[in-house]
Amino acid sequence: MTQNRAFLIVMDSVGIGGAPDAADFGDEGANTIGHIAAACAAGRADQGRAGPLLLPHLLRLGLAQAMEVAEPGASLSLGGLPPAAQLPAGRWGAATEVSRGKDTPSGHWELAGVPVPWDWSYFPDTTPAFPPDVVAKVCELAGTEGILGNCHASGVPIINAHCEAHLRTGWPICYTSADSVFQIAAHEEAFGLDRLLKLCADLAPFLHARKVGRVIARPFTGTCDNFKRSPNRRDFAIDPPSPTLLDWVQGAGRVTHAVGKIGDIFSHRGISALHKGKSDADLFEQLLALQTSAEPGSLTFANFVEFDSLYGHPRDVAGYARALEWFDAQMGRFLAAMRPGDLAIFTADHGNDPTWRGTEHTRERVPVLCAGIAPGEIGLCAFTDVAASVAHHLGVENQGPGRSFL
Repeated sequence: MTQNRAFLIVMDSVGIGGAPDAADFGDEGANTIGHIAAACAAGRADQGRAGPLLLPHLLRLGLAQAMEVAEPGASLSLGGLPPAAQLPAGRWGAATEVSRGKDTPSGHWELAGVPVPWDWSYFPDTTPAFPPDVVAKVCELAGTEGILGNCHASGVPIINAHCEAHLRTGWPICYTSADSVFQIAAHEEAFGLDRLLKLCADLAPFLHARKVGRVIARPFTGTCDNFKRSPNRRDFAIDPPSPTLLDWVQGAGRVTHAVGKIGDIFSHRGISALHKGKSDADLFEQLLALQTSAEPGSLTFANFVEFDSLYGHPRDVAGYARALEWFDAQMGRFLAAMRPGDLAIFTADHGNDPTWRGTEHTRERVPVLCAGIAPGEIGLCAFTDVAASVAHHLGVENQGPGRSFL
């Protein structure tokens, strides 16, 4: 068995613009990294940090060149940009998604070799947003006479709006977004965490049959004037339509490690071991530990969600910049600990430009930055090429449509 190991690391929502179909999603011109960098350079993101966006490790792997490939003519207003004559030390490119969605499952599944073959179902941006039979099903499963919310919303504002009524009535707070999701927020003690998770698990098959991608449990704690969203979030996702990279690797007798949300996103299929944490900082320590403990021939698939959940959706440019700089610093620890035969691919699943209108994901190309192999240009590639390349590195059969760029 090969001694090679692979680490596929998704920086959730860290897009680099340039999607050819962005206008179809109302996102023409969105560029998560580019607009954050411009805001930093202009002094508009100095809360908790200051000055140009500093991402030396991502730059060293080819981030600036990847953005130029994704969106020709785009430039990065970054500190510490290597001289133009200095070639990146990584293999770099930009990936284009073909699935008709800009959501988490679509992006991750396609990175794992399986484009989504159907159109997702979405709830209209109206109030109420949910049809009567969906509301009735939630009430039946929750044992309540009604629900709160029933609209498009972001998590913190809708909890603010309905917290007191939720604690008074016991009704769950239900909301959606531009993604194919049904989200339920409830107080961990007053409503009950186990009750919330069971409600979401029982509701999921009903909505999955309608091609709604995820039912998400959004527990919170504390009082209405000082609540906090709990780390016990759980996603109940529809099954991928065919075997993914995780299944290919596990089916070849190898070990697969899922860090963060990966288990939920893939409905726990093809996963040998789960590694959870209460924050991205916890998850990065899990990732570093796996550099020591992960088996020869194994795949570690990690998702770092806080770029998206804490800073992208709330449109917090400075917070997103701080998160990027923190992650880049941790990358230095990771890259220093890589072993011969290790491949690390840093990429993303979609964009979430914090300077953009609204609170939703943005349709963008994503960076593909590789460490552990000879440097060079990938150019434009497909999301599915990431899975094909990991399979090639591990000596596992590529069962998807992608082509290896190794």
